[in-house]
Amino acid sequence: MNSYLDPRTDAEPELAPVTYEQPLNERMRTFLRMEFLYTQASYHADFPNPWSTRSAVTSLLEILAITARGDSRSEVLKELERNVNVLKEFQTKTGVDPSRLKSLMSNLLKMRDELSTVGGNYMTPLRDSEFLSAIKHRSAIPGGTCDFDLPDYCFWLTRPADVRTAEFNSWLALIRPLCDSIAELLWITRQNAKRKQETASGGIFQLQFDRENPCQLVRVTMPPNSDLFPEISGSGHRCTIRFLQWSSAASRPIHVDTDVPFLLTCCA
Repeated sequence: MNSYLDPRTDAEPELAPVTYEQPLNERMRTFLRMEFLYTQASYHADFPNPWSTRSAVTSLLEILAITARGDSRSEVLKELERNVNVLKEFQTKTGVDPSRLKSLMSNLLKMRDELSTVGGNYMTPLRDSEFLSAIKHRSAIPGGTCDFDLPDYCFWLTRPADVRTAEFNSWLALIRPLCDSIAELLWITRQNAKRKQETASGGIFQLQFDRENPCQLVRVTMPPNSDLFPEISGSGHRCTIRFLQWSSAASRPIHVDTDVPFLLTCCA
């Protein structure tokens, strides 16, 4: 048993390593932003206080803004189909757990069917809502969603928590097929890559990827309590990782010139 699960001990919980992610194409950038906002919206939706509800609504509106810039649904459907085809190829390979493979394929097919069923206008109720549109419009102004700016929003926030939660969850349900599919695709992307121990000589690490199989996502894992963090830049074919040392919020991080060990994961 982990010590932090034992109520009889005062030992500090074991800290987990910290992983920094850098997307290397536009689709992966969109997916990561959607995952972040959906996680944030779902988290705050579980708290009954109006301030958490405000944060949840803000995250929802940002998801709507991202999806308005392109056909995210089509992109996700293509990725679901591609991953299903990749998994089908593993059916004839040895050393593969057939029950695990069947479960993964079943889950992807279910998500593909759900996302196909909702149709291309699944977000129309959210986009046509005058209530949400007013909040979105005022959100562009610093402090623009104050009580005196949006009295109807103020009134809604004072309604019983269960009423607010139920209404917000009905909005969240409309985007759930898309966001759940993105979360599953990102999980598969992360799980399909192996971590390697690397060392950044003089605080800098450079790598090139196979042009036939470009990298989509770079993950750098650092030990807990480290005062170093990576600055990652690149494209699907090459990448540079520079390590910086944190001092304080009042001063700029400093580039380190010593060798830095870290765990690297390149997700294709």
